[in-house]
Amino acid sequence: MMELVNKYEKCVYLVLIFIIAALVAFSLLDLTALIIYDIISPPIFLLQNPELLDILGFILLVLIGIELLDTIKAYLQENVIHFEIVILLAIVAVARKVILLDPAVAPGTEYAGIGILIIGLAGGYYLIKKAGFTTPGTVEQKPPL
Repeated sequence: MMELVNKYEKCVYLVLIFIIAALVAFSLLDLTALIIYDIISPPIFLLQNPELLDILGFILLVLIGIELLDTIKAYLQENVIHFEIVILLAIVAVARKVILLDPAVAPGTEYAGIGILIIGLAGGYYLIKKAGFTTPGTVEQKPPL
């Protein structure tokens, strides 16, 4: 019975890998089209602040997709969750939110929540590094005393 569940789980991971890879490819095409459109629209070769923020948001979105793809691929190959990668991925996602946040519209409570989230993620990453926890196949470099 467990063998059947493991095979099903691997199939789900393979489908997820395919879906995320397709999403990254389409996002990359969309990013390319956005850049070309913004460059050729008047004023030509000049990008305004909102256009730059859109492009940066897409770039970070593609990076998040690639990291998700890498995380799922690593789990499929090694059957181990890489906690460092997951926390770093969450930090990039929160950073994307902060970069794209409009200060004129966002309430102060949203800033407080994002700040608490950043502190929690940074604290979790620090504790993982401080404990010297590494995933199998990686070597932790400790500084000399």
